[in-house]
Amino acid sequence: MTRVAAFLHRRAGVRLSLLLSAPLAWLGLAYLGALAALFVTAFYSVDTFTGELVRTFTWANFRDLVTGEVYRTIVLRSVGVALAVTVIDLVVAFPMAFAMAKLASPRARRWLVIAVLTPLWASYLVKAYAWRVMLSSGGLLGWGFGLTATVLTLAYLWLPYMILPIYAGLERLPNSMLEAAGDLGARAWRVFRTIVWPLTFPAVIAGSIFTFSLSLGDYIAVKIVGGRGQLIGNVVYDNIGAANNLPFAAAVATVPVVVMLGYLAAVRRTGALENL
Repeated sequence: MTRVAAFLHRRAGVRLSLLLSAPLAWLGLAYLGALAALFVTAFYSVDTFTGELVRTFTWANFRDLVTGEVYRTIVLRSVGVALAVTVIDLVVAFPMAFAMAKLASPRARRWLVIAVLTPLWASYLVKAYAWRVMLSSGGLLGWGFGLTATVLTLAYLWLPYMILPIYAGLERLPNSMLEAAGDLGARAWRVFRTIVWPLTFPAVIAGSIFTFSLSLGDYIAVKIVGGRGQLIGNVVYDNIGAANNLPFAAAVATVPVVVMLGYLAAVRRTGALENL
């Protein structure tokens, strides 16, 4: 035992490898392995007579996905819903985060952070069904179900994920810069446009990564308050369950992955990834 300890003490690389082996194995097998299986399955097909999986390489699923007008509409609708949710969360979250970081006292700031986190402690389904009750014809709002209800519900569900990165970004913004701008005569809008927004923009993008990606892949809220509207998540769920077409579901599931990879590639130079 003493020799092993002495050997590990001399070999820092071995110590690091042993320390990281378990998490890297989990990441490689459970996460990346599942993702790889998803992509591979997308190139298979299903025998229409037997319902068995046919492990023969084919582009048919992606061809149907690209050429089918209904699927293009669903993809565009899903991206539109995700964008709408992100914009609503940004509009609501920024003033809340600013008040928490710059206006509230340190004691009140701690309670406000707890208040923002509190909805995350409740079940996702409880919150979604609460919105269903409010939006139903006899509910508090009574607006009915559909895309608007979906956007409102998702905006509520993912709002903390936008507030917290912006709050963290605003906390890093020195108060002295705001005070100096005020002393030099800059009005509030100019201070926001030239100091606050540019310096907190990476945090805003970091929050948008959460709200956009979570909205793009969600299907439960759509089932509960979306009415007859279909999004990407619903198509995946229906093809796995009722249609028994796992390869096509896998092909559809690659769409959010591709969209998010493109989004991350577009925002990587903003410094947003360092704010996650």
